[in-house]
Parts: sequence; C-alpha cells; structure tokens
Amino acid sequence: MTGSEEIGESKFTVERVESVAPPPRARVDDAETPAEKLERKRDYLEGFLAEKAPGAAPGEPGGDLYEAVIAALKDIYDPEIPVNIYELGLIYGVDVSAEGAVAVTMTLTTPHCPVAESMPGEVELRVGAVPGVRDAEVHLVWDPPWDPSMMSDEARLELGML
Repeated sequence: MTGSEEIGESKFTVERVESVAPPPRARVDDAETPAEKLERKRDYLEGFLAEKAPGAAPGEPGGDLYEAVIAALKDIYDPEIPVNIYELGLIYGVDVSAEGAVAVTMTLTTPHCPVAESMPGEVELRVGAVPGVRDAEVHLVWDPPWDPSMMSDEARLELGML
C-alpha cells in the first residue's frame, strides 16, 4: 500500500521504509575499571571498621577506657599456650563503672592450672595500671567451665585449629 486509503470514516497513512539506522549503542568508556571499584569498596570498608560507636561512654564497649582495658588483657599470655587470655576465651566479662572501677570476670583452662594462684593477680595488676582505672577487681569463676570452643578464630588460627 502506498499513499492514503480510506477505510470507513478514518484515514491513515502508511509509509514504507527500506531500512532504519540502528540505535546508538551504550558507551561505557567513562565507567570505572574493576580495580577502581575494588579500591572504592576498600576505602569504604576501612572507614566503616575504624569508626567508633557515636557517643560511647568511656566505660562502655567502644569507649576509650573499656578498649584500653581490653588491650591490657590482650597483653597477658597463658604460659602454656602461646595465645593471650582474651583470645583464649578466658575473659567472661569486663565491667567498667563511670568512676573507673573495673571488674573482670574470668576463668582458667582448668581448676588445676599451674597459674591458678598467679594469673588473677597479674590480671588485676595489669588492668589496674591502665590510665583512668581507679581500681581493678578480678572474679575467678568456674561456671561455665572453659572449653576450646570459647577461643576466638584468631586463637584457633594461631594454634593451627582452623
């Protein structure tokens, strides 16, 4: 059909074309390379991991005093196992009051541990030496008993258990 045709009361025009130019293809010249994308994600992740909880009180997890106490606990190593007592899972709790009093609840690997008499005293001395700590108290408990499942992944990796 060419030209105009009348069908009933309406008119329509039909145009025949031999070819149509293909639509323009999308260009990705200005897109990021995979290396650039990865670098951006790393920057974001590093910032996220380094960020501290907003407005955390010094004695709360994420607060300066609490984190300093945890760092002091990570400096104390079990004499029989070359891993610090925090990563071993021997520390059950750390409570820091607003006045700077710290109470550490901990256990030992066994009640017959050779350092059962000296380890709580060492923990008390090390925690008490942290700037901002008024006094430190250690509560030695046996319930729940310690077992290897309480170790962190870092400790398991250090001991070749992962």
